[in-house]
Amino acid sequence: MTSEELRLNVEKALDEIRPFLQSDGGDISLLSIENDNLVKVQLQGACVGCSVNQMTLKSGVEMTIKKYAPQIEQVINIDA
Repeated sequence: MTSEELRLNVEKALDEIRPFLQSDGGDISLLSIENDNLVKVQLQGACVGCSVNQMTLKSGVEMTIKKYAPQIEQVINIDA
């Protein structure tokens, strides 16, 4: 998978999970993909400061991204 294909697959994953985040007043943006295995995102809106955002990041976002791009090893949130 090329870097461009990887980016597109990660975006597809974010598009899948975005409606769930938006229904709670939040959102997510892709900041970067490093070394084709680390995804940096930024949680936004109600997700910022939410007490369960790390659980959402791991069990929701990371799991969904790995479904589309299995080579991704980690997803981290970068605070604004």
